[in-house]
Amino acid sequence: MSADVLLIDDEPDILELMSISLARLSLTTERAACVADALAKLDTQQYRLVLTDMNLPDGNGIDIVHSIKVNQPQLPVAVITAYGNAETAVEAMKAGAFDFIPKPVDTKQLNALIDQALRQGDDVVDQSAITQRLIGSSNEMEALRQQITKVATSQAPIFINGESGTGKELVARMIHQSGTRRDGPFIAVNCGAIPEELMESEFFGHKKGAFTGATQEHLGFFQAADGGTLFLDEVAELPLSMQVKLLRSIQEKSVRPVGSTKEQSVNVRILSATHRDLADDVAQNKFRQDLFYRLHVIDLKVPPLRQRGNDVIELAEHVLTRIANTYEMPTKQLSEPAKQALRTYDFPGNVRELENLLERAVALSDGPVIAQVDLPNNFAATDIPEGNSQVSSRNGVPLEEWLADIEREEISNALEHCKWNRTEAAKVLGLTFRQLRYKLKKLEIE
Repeated sequence: MSADVLLIDDEPDILELMSISLARLSLTTERAACVADALAKLDTQQYRLVLTDMNLPDGNGIDIVHSIKVNQPQLPVAVITAYGNAETAVEAMKAGAFDFIPKPVDTKQLNALIDQALRQGDDVVDQSAITQRLIGSSNEMEALRQQITKVATSQAPIFINGESGTGKELVARMIHQSGTRRDGPFIAVNCGAIPEELMESEFFGHKKGAFTGATQEHLGFFQAADGGTLFLDEVAELPLSMQVKLLRSIQEKSVRPVGSTKEQSVNVRILSATHRDLADDVAQNKFRQDLFYRLHVIDLKVPPLRQRGNDVIELAEHVLTRIANTYEMPTKQLSEPAKQALRTYDFPGNVRELENLLERAVALSDGPVIAQVDLPNNFAATDIPEGNSQVSSRNGVPLEEWLADIEREEISNALEHCKWNRTEAAKVLGLTFRQLRYKLKKLEIE
């Protein structure tokens, strides 16, 4: 029987440490000390996760990431980098690694990384788990489920529209897993996260020697999704020049890698999404009308949380159970005033915002019950009579922007205090290193 995790490193001490940590999580491991050995094992065995060092005797971790991206794109792979080597980490992420962890390997960071990786992997292979994650009993969500069932077996492009944090990628995954392409790859692409100068190579691939730095052939998103589904998230962020090339690939069902004179046929179903009004972008000449119509064959609307009634409580209880399972603690309950505060809040960040505030509430609450006072200030003030000038100190600043400013100040203070040692700052803030790294990028703290 194949092991759960493949560990790749030429340092026996590192392999032993990771093996012990994984054994405590009831995960079996197999070891490889070089690229050749690792690729041989990947060719003959199935794993749930791969953890690889960057520097190996016969190559580096990027070689392994590229191979997995081509042959097993659904397999999560994380890279272990030298401490403070941000360039290597970025290179690994661009190559397709879902995350990285620096040396010396911190056990807590390793456990958190493994939890995220296996959860990501399970989302792809376990269809029932994906379906159950679309939680909610409201009429809006029931209608959405019915729409997904109807469109899943079609091969037509689907445009998924919804505000940030509503779960558009989850809906895309459900469509993929419910359709005839379920055994093919599902490739999700954040169109707003790819530098414009790399887009053509990332989407269509490139030949070896096509440009400076192209030391080997690279398969693009279309080739990786061949036989499956390509999900273009935040498609409105694509520049006009790339929109032309994307339109052609969709129409011709083929791509031409950078540096190649030949077309390559691809069999890909396109799902796309954005939180913006794409029709308005078309009217303002920010998005091509012909591409809009190619993507907008079937339209699905994911409702915002504020329109889903009591779904917010169902979701909250689900999130609290997940948090309890993750941290091996009793599940905390919501008090009735806390529930009412959640029901009446507007949730500009939708489900993602709900998840974040519940994680914070679990950390702040002392007992088994989350009270209204354990929620952010804007929730605690919901029962103050209208007209009271003390309800909020935001002075008209949008809530999301106001909270971001507070968070940015707290993180900056912690970094200054720790002399910009991010590992120490994360401990001071009560965050994992990965959580802090995410917030630094989100809040644009350099």
